[in-house]
Amino acid sequence: MTGIGDGVELGAQAARSRALAVLRIRSRALAVALLPAAAAVILLAGGSTGHLVGGGWDAARWVVSVLALLVLSAAAAIALVVARSRPAVTPTVAVAEESAPDLYRMVRDLADRLDVPAPSAIALTPDCDSWLEDRNHPAHGPPPAEDHDDVAGPGRPAHRRSAAAPVLVIGSPFLWWMRVGELRAVLAPVVAGTGPSAHPDIAAARRFIRGLDAAVAATSAVGRGPSARAVGAGLGWVSRLLLRSCRVHAAEMERGVAVAAAERAQAVDYGLRIVAQEQVGLAYAGWDRLLTRVALPAWRMGRWPSRLDVGVVAALTELSRRDRLAEGFASRLGERPACDLLEEPGVMDESVSLLAARLFHGGPAETGPDWAPVGWDEYAEEVVDRTWRTDAARLHRVLDTLGVRRAAEDAAPGTDGPTLSRVLDHLATTPPDDPAPARASATEAETDTAPAPVPETETGPAPDTAPTPDDPAAPHAPALPTTPSPDDDDDLAGTTARGAALAAGLSAQLAREEARAQVPGAPTPPPPSGTAGGPTAPDTALWDDRALPLLPLQPPRTGREILTAHITAMVCCAAMDTAGAAPGLDWLDGPSLLVNGVRTTDLGPHVRSLVETGDPGPLRAWLAELGVRPEKPVRLV
Repeated sequence: MTGIGDGVELGAQAARSRALAVLRIRSRALAVALLPAAAAVILLAGGSTGHLVGGGWDAARWVVSVLALLVLSAAAAIALVVARSRPAVTPTVAVAEESAPDLYRMVRDLADRLDVPAPSAIALTPDCDSWLEDRNHPAHGPPPAEDHDDVAGPGRPAHRRSAAAPVLVIGSPFLWWMRVGELRAVLAPVVAGTGPSAHPDIAAARRFIRGLDAAVAATSAVGRGPSARAVGAGLGWVSRLLLRSCRVHAAEMERGVAVAAAERAQAVDYGLRIVAQEQVGLAYAGWDRLLTRVALPAWRMGRWPSRLDVGVVAALTELSRRDRLAEGFASRLGERPACDLLEEPGVMDESVSLLAARLFHGGPAETGPDWAPVGWDEYAEEVVDRTWRTDAARLHRVLDTLGVRRAAEDAAPGTDGPTLSRVLDHLATTPPDDPAPARASATEAETDTAPAPVPETETGPAPDTAPTPDDPAAPHAPALPTTPSPDDDDDLAGTTARGAALAAGLSAQLAREEARAQVPGAPTPPPPSGTAGGPTAPDTALWDDRALPLLPLQPPRTGREILTAHITAMVCCAAMDTAGAAPGLDWLDGPSLLVNGVRTTDLGPHVRSLVETGDPGPLRAWLAELGVRPEKPVRLV
């Protein structure tokens, strides 16, 4: 215990010394701002006493006095911007004490064992991390009305909480995947950080650095006129200069705080923390896989899974079933999960899931016809089936635009609907070596945005028919670039000319649909208190949602990826309509095709062979093996 105490003291001393260094930089900046004023006072006092007289001294008094006024005005403006700028706050879902009394009790008991102040509140974030966050800036609103001076609860030693107590932010996947003991072990070093944070010097240094950071962001957003931009540039330059001067000291201060917190937390559940850290890495892998493979397709369809945290448990359980390295993790599921510390875990999971959709995809803050929650039992029909049929319909619309016949001349009657054979025959036919016609067709598909006479094979609206929202001739469709970007050219270099033209047409059609969806959707105001999630709605009043998504999951898809996804969707639609296959959900891989209740895993290579080489042989053999009839029309959305 002596070694632990020495480590805590050394870390705290290092943090305090670095905090004093930051405060000294602030003091030096103040001294520099007051220096011209001090010189002006000396010159004015010398003139009034008759010691500094003469024309030269009079001119110096005027010059220095004017300079002092300018410097003091600039310093006051900088101080005002630093003091009033709104520091960045992580988007979270606030957890009220009445909705999680057991969780608050556990955190307070943990703070009591660590002999540190308890956090002022608890919040959840859709991320696999936990930290302390200071939200005591006036722009963040008043502190909670509840009186928690006796933070340890009745019958326990009291910790008098100061007004600067930070908020404990917990990653929501931890609550659902970890057991209660594991969560306490993981939170121990985080809660221990409230001790150094309560020191006045460290708190003042952090406020100063956060104010400078917020001032830089505020001044960079100024752009109403030349004078405002000039003033903002000057204030921003000074703020950035001070921030650079504090950078090293601030980093070392935070390192010292972390060392002190880690040393103090060694006395609490140290052995269990080693095991819990393994669960942190596993939860991160499962959460990332769930968001990118399962949640993202639903968000693109206007549906948001309302039980993401339950889904991550299912995904990690499936991983433990498949991977022998994770076999031991499933045996933990018999213990009490940390989500039992919440009174209504389902309501909290729904709020966190909606916040995740906003952060990672930019979805609206409220539910509606085009943005509705979906349960896991409805995912296959509401998301997988609709996604495949929507992509297949888009694929055939683009083929219509390119003038591709719906059926061969010798085709049987009743086969002129949307068929998989149409796609295979088009991509398997080798055009002339000159790729210019294909590129011209792609250009026409991108720029055809106005009603005009069309060939018989095109599916655009007739002149006397109003355009539908899905029609590329809709009046609100923005103009798109007619020349593919160099990145798309590089990505499609290994495909056939017709494949490249089809990929370009699909990319243009997708861009138009996304642009139309974003035109009426201006930034959505935060929901009023008590609606769209009630008391557990995300605390959007604390953060700026004008730049959503804040954390996009994936870069935009390339033309090759878009073409591959649409052909795969068409194959799955044909399998469902002609061979009795069904849409399914795989917790680790997302949407999947089920044939006789078994997930197919070998479709991808056959589709890529068609896209890259124009050879439909492997795919046709795969279809024949499963009994899929590509010449039969499929049902589209």
